[in-house]
Amino acid sequence: MITKQDAEQGENSFQEEGRVPLIQYHRDSDDEEDQRDKSSKGHQWMVYLSTFVAVCGSYAFGACAGYSSPTESAIEEDLSLSLAQYSLFGSILTFGAMVGAITIGPIADFIGRKWAMRISSAFCVAGWLAIYFAEGALALDIGRLATGYGMGAFSYVVHSLSSCSNSFRVIRNKQATFFYTLNNTVMDNKVPVFIAEIAPKNLRGGLTTLNQVMICTGVSVSFIIGTVITWRALALSGIIPCAIVVLGLFLIPESPRWLAKVGKEKEFESALQKLRGKDFNISQEAAEIQDYIDTLQRLPKAKVLDLFQRRYLRSVTIGVGLMVCQQLGGINGICFYVTSIFEAAGFPSNLGTIIYACIQVSASGLVLGCLLTAISFYLKVHELALEASPILAVTGILVYIGSFSIGMGAVPWVVMSEIFPINIKGVAGGLATLVNWFIAWLVSYTYNYLMSWSSYGTFILYSAINALAIVFIVKVVPETKGRTLEEIQAAINA
Repeated sequence: MITKQDAEQGENSFQEEGRVPLIQYHRDSDDEEDQRDKSSKGHQWMVYLSTFVAVCGSYAFGACAGYSSPTESAIEEDLSLSLAQYSLFGSILTFGAMVGAITIGPIADFIGRKWAMRISSAFCVAGWLAIYFAEGALALDIGRLATGYGMGAFSYVVHSLSSCSNSFRVIRNKQATFFYTLNNTVMDNKVPVFIAEIAPKNLRGGLTTLNQVMICTGVSVSFIIGTVITWRALALSGIIPCAIVVLGLFLIPESPRWLAKVGKEKEFESALQKLRGKDFNISQEAAEIQDYIDTLQRLPKAKVLDLFQRRYLRSVTIGVGLMVCQQLGGINGICFYVTSIFEAAGFPSNLGTIIYACIQVSASGLVLGCLLTAISFYLKVHELALEASPILAVTGILVYIGSFSIGMGAVPWVVMSEIFPINIKGVAGGLATLVNWFIAWLVSYTYNYLMSWSSYGTFILYSAINALAIVFIVKVVPETKGRTLEEIQAAINA
């Protein structure tokens, strides 16, 4: 019988092994592998097609997130919604997404990545249709909740925690297979599962970046076309990417790594061959995947309570704290209601929304952006410099969203992927993601109430929170640049 002490010793020994390579890595291993890749080059068109189908789910994600901002005034007027009713409609998306992200994981592991994407698409389509035919608040909320569930489910399958295949490397010699942890690999919670599992290593980085690009594109397109078409027509347009996903899934193979995980060896080899090309020699890659799956199944299973052990407490604090800082600074309130912000500040809402959509890849300070917007509303409330107020508001919002896009939008996920030891990465990442969705709901729900209380006070509050986030980052979050994953985790969890 294995005692608790034996289990803990086994877990500790595994972690120690994860920090130090079992064998020394030699450069000629990469050279030999590159030679094999060049000598057996396959056709990648199926990988590209599969990626296109998957990132249409990312676009659907963005379309859901960007819907409420350009449609707010029209929906409130057509359906006579109160402030409380529209606040619930806007925020319930994130609640549905939280439920979807939690529940789709076991579903995807049981029925496969393709069927999980079909389920995600079905919820989105049902939700968009409910919104299109809505004649009151209840139908709107049901539709928004359903699209939120589909959005959260997509966030797992196409926008979430990658299988750990990138965090190990397999080196084969004549005697044995050895594993070592890659020093420069990042298991990013924003690396798409399906794309990461189908792409060859030389294309994986480039293809996975399309995920975030398509999310931003979905948000931007919703903002732009929402200024020229009705809110019902915009809801119908959200069905288009879902339809592409559903139809495209009939043309692409299932994830080979999932097939290997569930023991479908013939289907696994067939899917991998289809992805790499009929003339490509897949024996090397197939053996590496099988070895990885075997190793993954031997990893100790972490529980939620394990996260509160003293050795993990700092890394959990950093991961969860960054998620709180990311969302509590007001991003979802601003994103969901940017049109009403411009209207309230006296700036043409359609023009402001289009500029906002185009600026999502810009730069500079969350605190500064909130302060500029707060000053704008303060001037308007007190009837001071009325001509400057709209310009300050739009400048503040653009500075804010540009800063978020290149900073707090992505960096917390990257840091989180680096600080958690591999044996708790899944559980800890799940906890941090759950906190992220909850705070996103809280901010999007309370935004309209805060604006009713004080327009400039709302942005002063967001500015103060972002200032505290800077203090938290400076004092608590370690520098990870130029350090291996093992060095980062050893320093944090010492």
